[in-house]
Amino acid sequence: MSENSDRLHPVSNDDQFESLSSGQNAPEEKSRDADLLDAYSRAVIDVVQTVSPAVISVSGKTGRGGGGSGFLISKDGYAITNNHVVEGRSELLVRTTDGDRVDASLVGADPANDIAVIRVSASELPISEVGDSDGLQVGQLVVAIGSPLGLQSTVSTGVVSALGRSMRGEDGRLIENVIQHSAPINPGNSGGPLVDSRGLVVGVNTAIIAMSQGLGFAVPGSTVRSVFEEIVQYGKVRRRQLGIMANNVRLTRDEMIEFDLLSGNSVEVIELESGGVADSSGIRPGDVIVAINGRIITSVDDIHRLLSTMPHEMPLAVAVIRSGQLKEVVVPPATFS
Repeated sequence: MSENSDRLHPVSNDDQFESLSSGQNAPEEKSRDADLLDAYSRAVIDVVQTVSPAVISVSGKTGRGGGGSGFLISKDGYAITNNHVVEGRSELLVRTTDGDRVDASLVGADPANDIAVIRVSASELPISEVGDSDGLQVGQLVVAIGSPLGLQSTVSTGVVSALGRSMRGEDGRLIENVIQHSAPINPGNSGGPLVDSRGLVVGVNTAIIAMSQGLGFAVPGSTVRSVFEEIVQYGKVRRRQLGIMANNVRLTRDEMIEFDLLSGNSVEVIELESGGVADSSGIRPGDVIVAINGRIITSVDDIHRLLSTMPHEMPLAVAVIRSGQLKEVVVPPATFS
């Protein structure tokens, strides 16, 4: 026997079976991976083919300054973009995916949500459909389409990273229920659509965080729909106002106990708009607002949030602390001129 025979080891039937089965499964695993990749690619391709014809780039007619993106939502030329893309521009120019340059005009804007409605001077245009963003789930595939850095119809993909985020609009109000996603976006994507795998617009890309990667934000489609309807019907977004200037304040522990309050955070009225609804209803400077219609008020943001969701026709019962006493002031239903 060879002197190297001690290096030889018998191979069991089990080892042979494992070896054979591993070799047989490898092609199957590769096939499954390829099928998954093909399914992902097909989903993205379908979305792009469905939505990209309705995506436009938006700029000032003079060509000076930066531009952004937008998307058409009606065949008679209505389109959505960001307010900051069109703000301060009296004349607009859009470019379609076909390369056509068309004049456009501003219909109305909502700086509080960074949304603007423009109208393109053309008809029978390809359109996209705004879907229901309330059904989004973290981890869901999303596609961003826009014109970053002037590059027409650029596509990037990612997932919904988080839901229910809040961010400040240009007027200082909170934009609620903002979608955080990982689809890479750059300057010029602003105003472009964020789309789900069914080809429905679920958000409008509005911001990126400088010096970060993988953080994009979009105003939800449900907000976009309500803003569009208000602007088309009334020329602006009607918002209920109290007509006050106020600051966040902290109550003492004794005050919390005396008035049976769950939170020590509240809002102090600093100034009233002369003739405004709060003024005419009897709210006074120095009043500390602790609740409205039974809902605890802990900050000015809470008031903005409640006023944006409360039906216009509903009166408001405002609970205030005044001169050491808890009082209720009734504010009548909202009226709009």
